[in-house]
Amino acid sequence: MITGVFWALLAGLMLGLYALPGKYTKDFQFENTWGLFFLLTMFAVPIIATFALMTGIAEAYAQVPTGTMVVIVGSSFLWGCGVMMWGKAIDHIGLSLGFSLFIGTVILIGSILPFFVDGLPPANALTTILSGIAVVLVGVIANGKAGLLREKDEAANKSADEPDADTKGSMTVGILIAVFGGLLATGFSVANAVGRPILHAACQQLGNPDWVTAIAIMFPVFLSGGVVMSVYFAWQLSKKKAWGGFKTPRFSANFGLILIMAFFHYAASATFAYAAYKLGDMGNTVGYAIFNTTCVAVAIISGIVTGEWTKASTRAKAWLYTGLACMVLGIIIVAMGNLLSQ
Repeated sequence: MITGVFWALLAGLMLGLYALPGKYTKDFQFENTWGLFFLLTMFAVPIIATFALMTGIAEAYAQVPTGTMVVIVGSSFLWGCGVMMWGKAIDHIGLSLGFSLFIGTVILIGSILPFFVDGLPPANALTTILSGIAVVLVGVIANGKAGLLREKDEAANKSADEPDADTKGSMTVGILIAVFGGLLATGFSVANAVGRPILHAACQQLGNPDWVTAIAIMFPVFLSGGVVMSVYFAWQLSKKKAWGGFKTPRFSANFGLILIMAFFHYAASATFAYAAYKLGDMGNTVGYAIFNTTCVAVAIISGIVTGEWTKASTRAKAWLYTGLACMVLGIIIVAMGNLLSQ
């Protein structure tokens, strides 16, 4: 139990911190930073991890029917678009709001999707889960309100020598990107629901431990989602003539920072899978709550520490803290509902 809780906390910590190094890259545009990040996290890290940790790779995937693999790949394309938009949202509105709005949306939709696959749970569990979803929704709305207030505060405090236009785009656009990205990112849940039973049986047959099933699922998901991102960022780098940005003397330092981002982003999911395995029957309830609350809280705190809310009013911060409290409470209630449904 204690071991599982530790790994769930570590997974949430890594996911909450994964985007932080990107704030410290120099001489890179958004397309340089995130294009290199997605290249590493969607291809390099998964390939190395899968071949290092999984036994019988070819044999396992040979057991997946073509139709099932098509669904996995298609859902992963949607997830790839969603994660790409998550990066864009973080660039627009910062770590605090980018994480809370994106993760909140994923939780909202991800908690409802199982109803369409597995049917409705018992009445008491359903009521608890829907109550938790409602509380998370209040948290998402509160965070959106905090972002809009922060934008107004920053505009009011802008000095005369600062440009009139916000170079990163409006807060409203960033909020919409985060929410819509969260909707698309639930494609990961679809791919997992469709492919997990087959790949789990195949992994077990080939002598892999239970937690390696997550590695097996993530491999086609990350590769498929990575194709979408590679095409998009290649187009953006060409459109904005940003390829030359990679020639900066800061490339080595930037590469190191982005490699940390890529490792944390991938390792967070793999570590959570291991935590769920160690927690046993409580993996998708207790582990789920610990993982999500930790990553949202860490991301919001990171945003505050790095100065994202320096010019925000007390009122805007109050909405932010209210949103965080609602999201944490809602996640715990949803986890309790999932526990009841078991």
